[in-house]
Amino acid sequence: MRSLILSDIHGNLEALEAVLASARVDEGRYDAVWNLGDVVGYGGSPNEVTSIIRERATAHVRGNHDKVCCGNESGLGFNPIARQAAQWTNQSLTEENRAWLRHLPQGPVVIEPFSSVIVHGSPLHEDTYIVNMRDAWAPLQQMEQQMTFFGHTHIQCGFAWKNGAWTEFRPRYATSADAEQWTLDLAENTRYLLNPGSVGQPRDGDWRAAYAVLDSEANTVIYHRIPYDLARAQGRILMAELPERLAARLRDGR
Repeated sequence: MRSLILSDIHGNLEALEAVLASARVDEGRYDAVWNLGDVVGYGGSPNEVTSIIRERATAHVRGNHDKVCCGNESGLGFNPIARQAAQWTNQSLTEENRAWLRHLPQGPVVIEPFSSVIVHGSPLHEDTYIVNMRDAWAPLQQMEQQMTFFGHTHIQCGFAWKNGAWTEFRPRYATSADAEQWTLDLAENTRYLLNPGSVGQPRDGDWRAAYAVLDSEANTVIYHRIPYDLARAQGRILMAELPERLAARLRDGR
């Protein structure tokens, strides 16, 4: 069984379309598509992205930006730029898309056939960031399934635990311009916390859209980075009169 894993699209239509084309979703290559949250916020195409994810994804969890942008929570905890983007997104969303975002489930959500869990931040709390091994330690100790897929940090990475041995890793790529992939071979009797990275706003120094594919028969997780039409995505942000910083940071991958 194969699952396409997407997180933190953040209203970036160009990045999402590039990922779906690269993953060849239209060819029926996947048994499932998982959305790890933050479909909207920051980017200039909230309705287009939401409509695509509603159609394509088979399992969802909500992200913190989803909650604020649809009106489930206030944006008082956001920085001023994020709050301005959330307000614009809320006003721009159709009522149908806003209602769909309101009803996204809170993680964790268990995906039984894959022995996996999907969350936005952490399986212990949906808004908690997992950045390093100290953050990953408690979730890894308490996991019942082999794998938990999470987002929220916008950093493509992973953590593993087996018999008291701890491992932290990040995919390594040769360039920052072409489509590339990096394969993680899953070990037996090992627990994993895996972040596919951000589709629409990476923050690991690589501007390319990120995603991952779980292949349970091959026992692998394949991380991907895909270039996309960055200038067009930036133009949508500027045309929406959102803060210029949101457009500039796409190039920086920060």
